[in-house]
Amino acid sequence: MDKYSETNRSLWNGWTKIHAESELYDLDSFKNGRCSLRSTELEEVGDVDGKSMLHLQCHFGQDTLSWARRGAEVTGVDFSKDAIDLAKSLSSELEIPAEFVNCDVYKLTENIKGQYDIIFTSYGVLPWLRDLNRWGEIVYHFLKPGGIFYIVEFHPFASMLDESGENFEFPYFPTGDAIKWAVEGSYANPDAEFKHDSYEWAFGLGDVITALTNAGLRIEFLHEFPYSNWNCRPYTKEIAPGRYVYPGLKHELPYMFSIRASKEQA
Repeated sequence: MDKYSETNRSLWNGWTKIHAESELYDLDSFKNGRCSLRSTELEEVGDVDGKSMLHLQCHFGQDTLSWARRGAEVTGVDFSKDAIDLAKSLSSELEIPAEFVNCDVYKLTENIKGQYDIIFTSYGVLPWLRDLNRWGEIVYHFLKPGGIFYIVEFHPFASMLDESGENFEFPYFPTGDAIKWAVEGSYANPDAEFKHDSYEWAFGLGDVITALTNAGLRIEFLHEFPYSNWNCRPYTKEIAPGRYVYPGLKHELPYMFSIRASKEQA
């Protein structure tokens, strides 16, 4: 295992317990029936009843199990063993049928077989991937002919901004090298007593589109959103229920994007 994967896996193992106890993930209300999915993905993915779904980088499975509650036959994948252990525990405790696999996305062909009607991934997944072209190939490999791939993700343009929202501090285009961070706490609980390094990669929107089309997928839509569904930065403001922006900017920014792509019938 290389130092990037080993460090990031250790980070997410440590984050799992913090997130399970956090207000952001609100595990108690999820256990009582709350759906963790946002309206964006619910509307844009559509009806999943009876369809097979592969959820990439699923963390501890709240969204995976939320899709299962809506009738999907789900398989969640994540490289964090602690996260997958918790996901399996939730599936058993809540009696929601689901399969969870502990492996790196890039090792997926060595760990699972078959193809799926839907492949889903969301919110904060791409910066942990060093090779988007290989990622696109893996998506294509596991998608059934006629199936759809869907991603909703934080926009790389907004990710360039510092916490104040006033200065461009981080790269938009790929740098070729991993960006090393000294993490304190977690996005779900900045005050948690936890310190760890992480390695992330920059990407542009064109890199994502190109990775998917090079793999053979057809883009059905690309949507950009002038708000975030998540309050991920200290200085963002809620302008409507569940919609967050940097306050005081003259013009709107793209905070999220979504892509739906399909694989042609054989």
